[in-house]
Amino acid sequence: MTAIASSSWRFRQPSVLPGFGLTLGYTVAYLTLIILIPLAGLAWRSAGLGLDEFLRIAGDPRTLGALRVSFGAAFVAALVNLLFGLVVAWVLVRYRFPGRRIIDAVVDLPFALPTAVAGIALTAIYAPNGPLGSWFAGHGIRIAYAFPGIVIALVFIGLPFVVRTVQPVMEDLDREVEEAAATLGAGRFATVFRVLLPALMPASLTGFALAFARGVGEYGSVIFIAGNIPFVTEIAPLLIVIRLEEFNYSAATAIGALMLMISFAMLLVINLIQAWSRRRYSNG
Repeated sequence: MTAIASSSWRFRQPSVLPGFGLTLGYTVAYLTLIILIPLAGLAWRSAGLGLDEFLRIAGDPRTLGALRVSFGAAFVAALVNLLFGLVVAWVLVRYRFPGRRIIDAVVDLPFALPTAVAGIALTAIYAPNGPLGSWFAGHGIRIAYAFPGIVIALVFIGLPFVVRTVQPVMEDLDREVEEAAATLGAGRFATVFRVLLPALMPASLTGFALAFARGVGEYGSVIFIAGNIPFVTEIAPLLIVIRLEEFNYSAATAIGALMLMISFAMLLVINLIQAWSRRRYSNG
């Protein structure tokens, strides 16, 4: 009885933060003001267009082309960041070498650097008369003002999301598991693909989703290097700005709502896969 009373007393000790009701109310109010109200306004404005008008704008060839460029480039860039982000995180976690802290700080540079500055710098490097762009142009490959340039810009701004998501999970991995796998006869590739990657899969999918979501809505670093050619390198955020400058608010609203629905659907699928992967790893 005394033990139960002591346990109950410890459970009711005051915490550093206020009670559940107050913190929950603050959380709901904050999310409502910052996220839900703007999204609700976008949905309300889109609903006012009517289904026929919304479908007409959504089915416009220029709109479909811009969405294809935005989501396609963001997906490719997120895949590239997933691969190389794992490598960068592995190097930073598992090795000690001179300049490691500098490289670790450079990973966060896209967070601090204005996206417009990044776009101008990448354009100057990969333009046909730039130091790298001229070399690619000599081999018949065009980077700036083409789809590869958009992908490079999105890789630049999305890499930190993968590295910083995977890095703490990788630091917590027990090396004894790898040693046990080696003791049981597993080679390096078997250890990586059957021991390490399953443990990193949930965090990797989270980093992929963050990099993808960041790339879909990116504007500043892309418009300089993309060339903004309709049906070729025009991204959806730029098309929204163009419609606003034309005072075509209905078209801008419809494109924004369409991007919101596609992004939500894709992120929902990624989160479901992430939850399944986490459940499978914990049960395995």
